[in-house]
Amino acid sequence: MSEWSRGARVGLFAIVCAGAGYGIWRYISPSAGSAGGYRVHAYLSDATGLATYSRVMVAGIPIGNVDSIRLEHGKARIDIKVKPDVKLHEDASLAKRSSSLLGEFIIVIGPGSDNEPLLHDGDEIKTVEEPVSTDALMRDLSEIAERVKVVADGLAKTVGSEQGKENIAATLQNLAEVTDQLNKTVRENRESIRRIVLNVENISGKSEPQIAQILENVRVVTSEVRSLVASEKGDVHGSVGSIRQTVDRVNQASIELQSALQHVDNVAGRIDRGEGTIGRLTKDETLINEVENVVQGVGDFVGGMSRTQTVVGLRNDYNFQSNTIKSYVQLRLQPREDKYYLIELVNDPRGLTTFEQVDVDTTNPNEPPHYREIRTTTKNSLRFSFEFARRLGPLTGRFGIIESTGGVGLDVHLLQDRFEIQQDLFGFGEMVQPRYRLALSYEFIRRLWLVSGVDNVFTSDRRDYFMGLQLRFIDEDLKSILPFAPKL
Repeated sequence: MSEWSRGARVGLFAIVCAGAGYGIWRYISPSAGSAGGYRVHAYLSDATGLATYSRVMVAGIPIGNVDSIRLEHGKARIDIKVKPDVKLHEDASLAKRSSSLLGEFIIVIGPGSDNEPLLHDGDEIKTVEEPVSTDALMRDLSEIAERVKVVADGLAKTVGSEQGKENIAATLQNLAEVTDQLNKTVRENRESIRRIVLNVENISGKSEPQIAQILENVRVVTSEVRSLVASEKGDVHGSVGSIRQTVDRVNQASIELQSALQHVDNVAGRIDRGEGTIGRLTKDETLINEVENVVQGVGDFVGGMSRTQTVVGLRNDYNFQSNTIKSYVQLRLQPREDKYYLIELVNDPRGLTTFEQVDVDTTNPNEPPHYREIRTTTKNSLRFSFEFARRLGPLTGRFGIIESTGGVGLDVHLLQDRFEIQQDLFGFGEMVQPRYRLALSYEFIRRLWLVSGVDNVFTSDRRDYFMGLQLRFIDEDLKSILPFAPKL
């Protein structure tokens, strides 16, 4: 009856773990919510920064994910799985946009016009907006800088030369002298001007009828001239107003041009003398090389972070002999497909065992004068692993710290990486014989693995059999916060 109860508990535990694992998988899966949807594709000239399961957005709202990326006809073919409730039309557009400073990109789609036919499964999005590359921007900036340099050199040779400065000074001096002569002339002829005004007033008073007739004649003449000009070239008032506005604009433009030329001359002089940041960049070769090295280093760092995949693993095992549950939390940093770093935190109910060797000298006649003690201490403490792994074909070799002790491992990948044979040899120093563990893993549901195996194969009194579930998935958000994690 007790054996039947243990089997029932194991079966119930496996069912609960499978249900919980499937629920977690449905919650975190990038493709969750897109079941029953349809696929469309597009071609990009540059798919850098995109990866499988990258987000696809419309107006900032996720509508699906990137299903696959492959080379086709010399371009990157992007297959996108779209949720079934999202409708895309034939004039839909697609673009690649950056979502962070680390080089991560997402796909942004414009759904198109409602009056256009809908896209169906397997159709192509033909309107693709290619992003402007950093190289193109640098080329444009280089051309602009070259043109500014040509203009600055020309201004320095004309306005900034000694001859130009002397000409401007002479012009201002002449203007001051003319103004002074005008003031003197007005003061000297003030009385004459007053008499002329009085005479004009007397004449206008006595000749008012004649002046009125003359003004009437002038009015008639101007009316006829205005009619004539309007019939030939348009409205006279409009022409006069346009001319006045044009003259005002020319005056304002000349003032602004003079101020701009003065600022350009100052800036060009500072650059030519090597003053300021831009001046030092144009003169100091050492500084230029240092800036180029820094920019290249930042580019390499950002590129490496954008290529790194962060794989999270959550695993629980049930040990049949000890009737305990062992838990793992794993983080795999994978910069390339054939290499990764594994960080693991393990909660082992058997604790962490350490050994201490003590040499004792005693004067007790009942004991030897010198003997050695080996003390074994077991603590209820978490174990950790830090391993470096390298893959060669279907084999992956691992080396580093395994459950707080030195160790090595060898994995075999079969059935398109859905079946794994894992071997670990570690525990050197904990026991006389090292600890050998053999495990079989099978991905029976996407991202959900069934694990079983034998632990402590070499030690019969500590040998145990286990079975468990592991949830393994890629967390893109975790990659974006790794550079800002606190340094220990």
